[in-house]
Amino acid sequence: MKSYEFIVTLADGTEHTDELAEALFEAGCDDGSVWSSAGRVQIGFSRRSESLEAAIRSAIGDVQKAGSTVVQVTMEKDSLAALASVA
Repeated sequence: MKSYEFIVTLADGTEHTDELAEALFEAGCDDGSVWSSAGRVQIGFSRRSESLEAAIRSAIGDVQKAGSTVVQVTMEKDSLAALASVA
Protein backbone atom coordinates (compact mmCIF):
# COMPACT_ATOMS: atom_id res chain seq x y z
CA MET A 1 0.00 0.00 0.00
CA LYS A 2 1.00 3.55 -0.67
CA SER A 3 0.57 6.63 1.52
CA TYR A 4 -1.52 9.48 0.08
CA GLU A 5 -1.46 13.02 1.45
CA PHE A 6 -4.44 15.33 1.15
CA ILE A 7 -6.42 17.91 3.09
CA VAL A 8 -10.14 17.82 3.81
CA THR A 9 -12.07 20.96 4.73
CA LEU A 10 -15.09 20.60 6.99
CA ALA A 11 -18.42 22.37 6.57
CA ASP A 12 -18.97 25.94 7.71
CA GLY A 13 -19.94 26.18 11.36
CA THR A 14 -17.61 23.38 12.45
CA GLU A 15 -15.44 24.50 15.35
CA HIS A 16 -12.00 23.13 16.18
CA THR A 17 -12.51 21.80 19.69
CA ASP A 18 -10.96 19.07 21.80
CA GLU A 19 -14.27 17.19 21.48
CA LEU A 20 -14.10 17.32 17.67
CA ALA A 21 -10.49 16.15 17.65
CA GLU A 22 -11.36 13.25 19.98
CA ALA A 23 -14.42 12.27 17.92
CA LEU A 24 -12.32 12.27 14.74
CA PHE A 25 -9.61 10.17 16.36
CA GLU A 26 -12.19 7.67 17.67
CA ALA A 27 -13.81 7.47 14.21
CA GLY A 28 -10.52 6.43 12.57
CA CYS A 29 -8.86 9.73 11.70
CA ASP A 30 -5.78 8.90 13.76
CA ASP A 31 -3.68 9.48 10.62
CA GLY A 32 -4.82 13.10 10.35
CA SER A 33 -3.83 16.41 11.92
CA VAL A 34 -6.65 18.85 12.71
CA TRP A 35 -6.26 22.63 12.54
CA SER A 36 -8.24 25.81 11.90
CA SER A 37 -7.39 28.34 9.23
CA ALA A 38 -9.40 31.40 8.19
CA GLY A 39 -12.40 30.17 10.16
CA ARG A 40 -12.41 26.73 8.53
CA VAL A 41 -11.49 23.41 10.16
CA GLN A 42 -9.16 21.28 8.08
CA ILE A 43 -7.60 17.86 8.49
CA GLY A 44 -4.32 16.95 6.83
CA PHE A 45 -4.24 13.23 6.13
CA SER A 46 -1.41 10.87 5.35
CA ARG A 47 -3.50 7.77 4.64
CA ARG A 48 -2.24 4.37 3.47
CA SER A 49 -4.46 2.74 0.89
CA GLU A 50 -4.55 0.83 -2.39
CA SER A 51 -5.43 4.00 -4.35
CA LEU A 52 -5.92 7.73 -3.93
CA GLU A 53 -9.67 7.33 -4.43
CA ALA A 54 -9.91 4.65 -1.73
CA ALA A 55 -7.86 6.81 0.66
CA ILE A 56 -10.10 9.83 0.15
CA ARG A 57 -13.33 7.81 0.36
CA SER A 58 -12.25 6.17 3.62
CA ALA A 59 -11.19 9.50 5.14
CA ILE A 60 -14.53 11.10 4.23
CA GLY A 61 -16.35 8.10 5.71
CA ASP A 62 -14.38 8.41 8.95
CA VAL A 63 -15.11 12.15 9.17
CA GLN A 64 -18.81 11.40 8.67
CA LYS A 65 -18.68 8.77 11.44
CA ALA A 66 -17.43 11.56 13.71
CA GLY A 67 -20.52 13.61 12.85
CA SER A 68 -18.89 16.14 10.52
CA THR A 69 -19.25 16.92 6.83
CA VAL A 70 -16.45 17.28 4.27
CA VAL A 71 -16.98 20.09 1.75
CA GLN A 72 -13.63 20.03 -0.05
CA VAL A 73 -10.62 17.79 -0.63
CA THR A 74 -7.33 19.30 -1.82
CA MET A 75 -3.81 18.11 -2.48
CA GLU A 76 -0.58 20.05 -2.42
CA LYS A 77 1.05 20.67 -5.80
CA ASP A 78 4.06 18.50 -4.84
CA SER A 79 1.77 15.57 -3.97
CA LEU A 80 0.03 15.84 -7.34
CA ALA A 81 3.38 15.94 -9.17
CA ALA A 82 4.58 12.84 -7.30
CA LEU A 83 1.34 11.04 -8.07
CA ALA A 84 1.63 11.90 -11.78
CA SER A 85 5.23 10.65 -11.93
CA VAL A 86 4.24 7.13 -10.87
CA ALA A 87 1.24 6.88 -13.21
